[in-house]
Amino acid sequence: MFERKLMAGWGDMDFNSHMANTAFLNKVGDTRMLFLTEQGFSVQELMRLNIGPVVMKDDLSYFKEVLLLEEITVTLALAGMSTDGSRWHLRSDILRPDGKLAARVNSAGGWLDLSARKLIAPPANLLAAWHSLQQTEDFQELPSSIRAAN
Repeated sequence: MFERKLMAGWGDMDFNSHMANTAFLNKVGDTRMLFLTEQGFSVQELMRLNIGPVVMKDDLSYFKEVLLLEEITVTLALAGMSTDGSRWHLRSDILRPDGKLAARVNSAGGWLDLSARKLIAPPANLLAAWHSLQQTEDFQELPSSIRAAN
């Protein structure tokens, strides 16, 4: 399981003195980019390839509070993908220092051609990186986002 330890910082807090909803999404996004970078797909490499990950939907569920300066663990797993890799579902769990689930984020996305502004299949080595993620127990094969030429 890919995971990273992060901290709930001052800017992550909301009026109720716990981690804000947008902070959860930002920590999950950071973890995705850390994974891609460690797989050889830094921001610079993605720009060179002229592609980027695009999230089209995030579903965020809360279970326990995260407070200021608590260390959190953010996981990343593959919950679904099309055969060509043009669409994917990722799942991230945010765990408190005591190991309890604080939140879960399910994200639906794909790979965006930054010039054409449409979803594309990623290069084989990027697809392989996504395949290296642990699959969730409820992993589903998704339909492709690539339209067949008529």
